[in-house]
Amino acid sequence: MALTISYFAWVRERMGVAEEVVELPVEVADLTALLAWLAARDARGALAFAEPQRIRVAIDGVMMRPGAPLAGAREVALFPPVTGG
Repeated sequence: MALTISYFAWVRERMGVAEEVVELPVEVADLTALLAWLAARDARGALAFAEPQRIRVAIDGVMMRPGAPLAGAREVALFPPVTGG
């Protein structure tokens, strides 16, 4: 499955790209598996996703919780928690 992944804020800085299109392995079926797969790909991913519980995720513009399925998703946005002031 081809999926566009957009990275924001320090996640983008650590990944070194703002966006990429990836072909997901069959076993990557939900957000938890996606973050683990991204962390295992290379050193940049390992750094960006060392604490996956800190990452916020939107699938096709809708905020999702860990474990949400990726079936039918076209875009996933990954970003750190937003703070206000």
